[in-house]
Amino acid sequence: MTQLVLASSSPRRKDLLNQVNIPFETRKQHVDESNMTCRSPRAYVQALAEKKGRSVPFSVDDEVIMSADTIVSFEGNILGKPANRREAFEMLSMLSGNVHQVYTGVMIRSVEQETVFVEKTTVEFWPLSKDEINDYLDSEEPFDKAGGYGIQSKGSIFVKEIRGDYYNIVGLPLSRVVRSLRAYGVYPDLAQPEQKVTGN
Repeated sequence: MTQLVLASSSPRRKDLLNQVNIPFETRKQHVDESNMTCRSPRAYVQALAEKKGRSVPFSVDDEVIMSADTIVSFEGNILGKPANRREAFEMLSMLSGNVHQVYTGVMIRSVEQETVFVEKTTVEFWPLSKDEINDYLDSEEPFDKAGGYGIQSKGSIFVKEIRGDYYNIVGLPLSRVVRSLRAYGVYPDLAQPEQKVTGN
């Protein structure tokens, strides 16, 4: 049976694969993101997904390795994970009352083939007051999320409208991923209860 390896430590990506009952194991990737030079958000996230995917070697020939990276872009500027409270406040202040884009790059590879794609979702925020932003920062939720917010949890109250795949904002364009994995012999088992992740 084909074994899917998720080259990511993101708990949100693990949850999404478990949601559609795809068995997988995780394997940590080690990538230096400081030397990325792509200016376009789409090119950047694609290049980073590929770099992460190629950093994880195959253990056996029938493995399928999947890597992904998600970024937020506002007016062409890439917003990663905020390093501190000040950065998180600045990011959310920029997004307040405005439209931004979320890009996720995905790479799927086996010893025989590769698939790479980028999914974009457009998000509009309600205008946010300083008190709203500060209350959210007190939750400490923003600090491990691109753009400084999590749509799947408390940050959901900021979102006025989305255009595109909701799950792409969470961290993985799930339906496109599932369809892409079919070419590699990896299928969700929708008839069975939710699986538990294996591996580290």
